[in-house]
Amino acid sequence: MLYHLIIYLGRVYDFPGERLFSYISFRAGVGVLLSLIMALVLGKRIIRLLKKKLVRDEVRDLGLAGQEQKRDTPTMGGIIILLCILVPTLLLADLTNMYTWLMVVSTVWLGTLGFLDDYIKVFKKNKSGLHGKFKIVGQVGLGIIVSVLLYTGDAFVVRDKLPAGHPSARQVAVGSTDSPRTIYLSEAHKSTKTTIPFFKNNELDYTTLAPGFLGEHRQVAGWIIFMLVTIFIVTAVSNGANLTDGIDGLAAGVSIIIGITLGILAYLSSNVIYADYLQIMYIPGSGEMVIFMAIVIGALTGFLWYNAHPAQVFMGDTGSLALGGIIAVCAIIIRKELLIPILCGVFFAESVSVLIQVSYFKYTKRRYGEGRRVFLMAPLHHHYQMKKMSEAKIVVRFWIVAALLAITAVLTLKMR
Repeated sequence: MLYHLIIYLGRVYDFPGERLFSYISFRAGVGVLLSLIMALVLGKRIIRLLKKKLVRDEVRDLGLAGQEQKRDTPTMGGIIILLCILVPTLLLADLTNMYTWLMVVSTVWLGTLGFLDDYIKVFKKNKSGLHGKFKIVGQVGLGIIVSVLLYTGDAFVVRDKLPAGHPSARQVAVGSTDSPRTIYLSEAHKSTKTTIPFFKNNELDYTTLAPGFLGEHRQVAGWIIFMLVTIFIVTAVSNGANLTDGIDGLAAGVSIIIGITLGILAYLSSNVIYADYLQIMYIPGSGEMVIFMAIVIGALTGFLWYNAHPAQVFMGDTGSLALGGIIAVCAIIIRKELLIPILCGVFFAESVSVLIQVSYFKYTKRRYGEGRRVFLMAPLHHHYQMKKMSEAKIVVRFWIVAALLAITAVLTLKMR
């Protein structure tokens, strides 16, 4: 809203702020500061309110060190994160950009789903919270909405690099005015291409995965495959973020690192010069993802002020499910969803540790009559807690691993 107001004033009254607000980097910087300050200021008040209303999740006795001190810590702090994402986004982002609205819808959708889960746990005194099948329905529903809107809306377009002289090529001047050069791009068009790491051309078209006998319907089949991938990514990443939110500062810190990486990838994909240099897809309009992720980083950094060990507030499912959805949908928009196993490796390891633990326990119980465990406790961060490692050390080491994985994800753009 503020962005559109300043652009309007600039055009009608020659307001000098229009030039500044036309820069993605400026709006991203303002977004970080605004969301960070909001989180620091609002966080204290919201935490005080949550304590007053006795918004506490019942802590199960798992025999872990420091559990008793967490019993009075309020939950549902994800409300802080959601407010500090949505308000700056509505002020600073381009609201005519469909990618912006997809991120807003994803944040509100999974944030509401997580809020219902927390509400049932806290106020209905039901430890299980929202039934698992309703969570899955909500996550699958968001995946369908995102994929359908991308398929039918004015988004999810790319401009391919073409050789000079190609009948569909359009000249684009890039570089400085002192040493300009020309590249040739196609018109913006819908595409089912995505980035695939480690392969020579670094791209995969979902249409190529559809059976050849479908003929002219192969494009539709490609979009159906894309929809299934979207549903899986949204569900897996949101659940992974939810499982990671088990000790103070872990999910927030890891999400900041992932958010920074997605912001960098979005900027590279939205800039024709860098996209040409790196030989990656140029995605018009994806620059708004830089602003959105900058706001997310600011909100999470402010929240981490209160969530760092010893935590004054937990984000709850309200925050963790929303964060997973934000990361998943942003990766899909900028065509980096196949980098998720690398970029979100910490989420992936946490989820896999639970799957291995549960599966092996059930298998050994069926075969030997007594369940056995691979880890001392799952998810993975609890395994290290059971080994008497301090929370702070576990969190910092997981952050380091997340940073290494993020660097690897960026390097895959050139590793082919």
